[in-house]
Amino acid sequence: MNTSTRTIHKPNAEVEPLPSSRLTGDATAEDIDSIRRRTSVYVYQVPVRLWHWINALAIVVLCVTGYFIGSPPPTMIIGEATDQFVFGYIRFAHFAAAMIMTIGFFGRIYWAMVGNHHARQMFYLPIFNRHWWAEILFELRWYMFLEKEPKKYVGHNPLAQVAMFFFMTVGLSFMIVTGFALYAEGIGAGSTLESIFGPLLVWVGGSQMMHTLHHLGMWAIVVFAIIHIYAAIREDIMSRQSMVSTMISGHRTFKDDRPE
Repeated sequence: MNTSTRTIHKPNAEVEPLPSSRLTGDATAEDIDSIRRRTSVYVYQVPVRLWHWINALAIVVLCVTGYFIGSPPPTMIIGEATDQFVFGYIRFAHFAAAMIMTIGFFGRIYWAMVGNHHARQMFYLPIFNRHWWAEILFELRWYMFLEKEPKKYVGHNPLAQVAMFFFMTVGLSFMIVTGFALYAEGIGAGSTLESIFGPLLVWVGGSQMMHTLHHLGMWAIVVFAIIHIYAAIREDIMSRQSMVSTMISGHRTFKDDRPE
């Protein structure tokens, strides 16, 4: 048998054999043509991708520990109170994840200034661009299954850009400020953090109100994370470009050669 060629049998169609050295597997001429049509663009640089996954992990830790801080378990049948420090560990994990998220967020702001233009998309909304608003309406129809086919975008689509701006840029800023205000209260009067964030506690109406606002912010981010994961997987399956793998490799791969 000649191993230099591979014959592919396709029902009701004649398929020419392809050299095995060109493409391994049962590749047909149609497969080769599909590969030629697929193109990719380098969108997300390494710092953006690192921030995305580190920030996602920090948010998971913050949400889990924050839930237990706001709603402690009714009993802790682990051992004598003097022999356990479970709640202390929960608070430590929460504070450590908060510090990582805060430093990462400031690093992300820095990279928005020095990175490529896709790195800045999360921090602004082109509200004076009429075409941008039209694209938002189109994306709303697409997500409601009212459009038959999606459009192609290199960076975030306009609707995703809005969500990222309000839930990440504004949302994380809100959580960092309210979180540090509560942390400063725990440190006590006279500390640098208390002198910075203490007036904010007074302004919102006290510690209990700050806890409530911080807790509500956590649930808003949880809802956003659920929608974000759903939309990413949905678009990876149904849209004409890659989604999940793009935040791993940095490359947006398009599934056809049409310009729009």
